Amino acid sequence: MKDHRILSPRQEVAAEDELYRAVLSLKDLGECRAFFQDLCTPAELQALKDRWAVVEALAEGHSYRQVHDLTGVSLTTISRVARYMSAGAGGYSKVLERFKK
Repeated sequence: MKDHRILSPRQEVAAEDELYRAVLSLKDLGECRAFFQDLCTPAELQALKDRWAVVEALAEGHSYRQVHDLTGVSLTTISRVARYMSAGAGGYSKVLERFKK
């Protein structure tokens, strides 16, 4: 991760909170798409989409090899996503749970 200690740790947390508040303020898919297209480079946005495709495929029970064949994502990234699905902050599971409803 890029280390740019312009902000104090407290300011970093505040900046992160503001980003999350900005995301939470979006009202629909169109606003969300526009925000992320402005916020992210095409490569960053592709990486996010790839990771989410991996989450969905793993949640459906596909093997790492099947996920790779379906998405083209590297086995390293698939493994990393799987690790966060089982031992991360719980964000993936929360969204998957909400999508099931």
